Amino acid sequence: MTETTEQLAETPDQDGAYPRLSDEQLARLEAQGRRRATREGDVLFREGDERYDFCVVLAGKVAVIDGYGSAEERLIAVHGPRRFLGELGLLAGQAAFYTAVVREPGEVLVVPVTRLRAVVLQDSHLGDLLLRAYLTRRERLIGLGAGFKVIGSRSSPDARRVREFLARNRLPHRWIELEQDSAASALLHQTGVAPEETPVVIWHGELLRNPSNEELARAVGLSGTAAPTGEVCDLLVVGAGPSGLAASVYGASEGLATVTLDAVATGGQAGTSSKIENYLGFPAGISGAELAERAAIQARKFGARIAVPAQAVGLEREDGSYRVRLADDNELLARAVIVASGARYRRLPVPRLDEFEATSVYYAATLMEAQLCAGDPIVVVGGGNSAGQATLFLSRYATELRLVVRGDSLDRDMSRYLAERIERSAVEVLLSSEVRELDGERTLEAVVVENRRTGERLRLPAKALFVFIGADPHTGWLAGAVALDRNGFVLTGPAAAAATGDHGDPQHQPLLLETSSPGVLAVGDVRSGSVKRVASAVGEGSMSVRLVHDFLERAHQHPHHVP
Repeated sequence: MTETTEQLAETPDQDGAYPRLSDEQLARLEAQGRRRATREGDVLFREGDERYDFCVVLAGKVAVIDGYGSAEERLIAVHGPRRFLGELGLLAGQAAFYTAVVREPGEVLVVPVTRLRAVVLQDSHLGDLLLRAYLTRRERLIGLGAGFKVIGSRSSPDARRVREFLARNRLPHRWIELEQDSAASALLHQTGVAPEETPVVIWHGELLRNPSNEELARAVGLSGTAAPTGEVCDLLVVGAGPSGLAASVYGASEGLATVTLDAVATGGQAGTSSKIENYLGFPAGISGAELAERAAIQARKFGARIAVPAQAVGLEREDGSYRVRLADDNELLARAVIVASGARYRRLPVPRLDEFEATSVYYAATLMEAQLCAGDPIVVVGGGNSAGQATLFLSRYATELRLVVRGDSLDRDMSRYLAERIERSAVEVLLSSEVRELDGERTLEAVVVENRRTGERLRLPAKALFVFIGADPHTGWLAGAVALDRNGFVLTGPAAAAATGDHGDPQHQPLLLETSSPGVLAVGDVRSGSVKRVASAVGEGSMSVRLVHDFLERAHQHPHHVP
């Protein structure tokens, strides 16, 4: 691809995505790096590179290109002097999602990522500048559909699984739908793949046929090794929602060798929220995805190791430590465990749900779901804040949107500010109502809703159904290991004390967030009696680390301080 003079003009800085570094910042970085002369055509790093350095353009120009060398090359941005390259993946340890090519010869400053992290720790202003720019750049890459190419059918459960995994982990990708995109057949023909063999994922020229989530994670460098075999970490956090990430940040920052696992992605349910408006310190609101990205980077900055996807399937006590078994047959050892495995939205108890769940029923409302449902009639079920936020977000994409609420008042379980916005919108709200039937052939076409007071039934057109009706805890992996309440949530503190006779040491007096097993704490949505709010989850996760220290001191175990 040969750019024109106009295309080689530097990309304007918008929303802090492409700032210039000051003399002082350049000097600080230069002390940790080296200068390198560049020639036209030099490739500084390529799409798919798992290890690459932080680069600042000192002279000349560097183009950032998606699909470099292919027939679908796209110019993303052009950087001139004092601008730095890279995006969020550089800080998160992920592979590059584009290629950086020198278009005008000059000079760059090259700083190894490990040294960059050390500089950022010392210079919070520079760290904030980089993070803000990288978050914005990642958002733009997602909007552009850079990175992965996913080819598949909208009605394929595996295609949806792949897309959801990429979306939950905020990984840039382009969706090419077999039924609607004329380029899909041509791409399949070029790669020698039959339509029935989809979904396929194309990643920097390589073809992945119906890859598992684990394969996708490995391809982009998302899933690092949680901990070397046989190593005992101080703190193992199971679940990377707000409570788990808060525990990870405080655990690692206070010197505990901390490992964090999540079966799907960092962020938990909060990570799927389009906007969180009642979290302290963010008066304009913050998306769940950005909150999760910031927290994960913060945890890694202090030395926490985060592994995704990594699903815990069992917990056992062994010689004063705990052994956590994973779904891939690996095992991790820890002196203390924080259970932050959260909860998932309940399924609707209606006939034919299984038929439509893989194609038309959703339990999150992110940009991915919104794009899938754009221009379609949508029904949202639920009366809490999650349902309210989803309704307002999806109303920008749907042709018709109806909210079905079991209660007789919209603000009974929903924050008043959300209820008022919905009442002022064009959304039709059906109170005292429940979904009774789902209708359609291969995909959903309509839902039948019954008014609980009058018995009247309405058939509502719906291509997509979003369900937010309460949650069931992720505690199946804890069977027999800690005491649970009658709904399966983890008992802690005084409530757990009454159950210690059946679970573990009868002399054990649990701390406030401690379970019936010494050294195992529970925080966030998975904990019995917790307040289902992001701020509360973060508070519990932060506080739990203080209790871990108390437990380790009580057990005379000394933390393995991380460097």
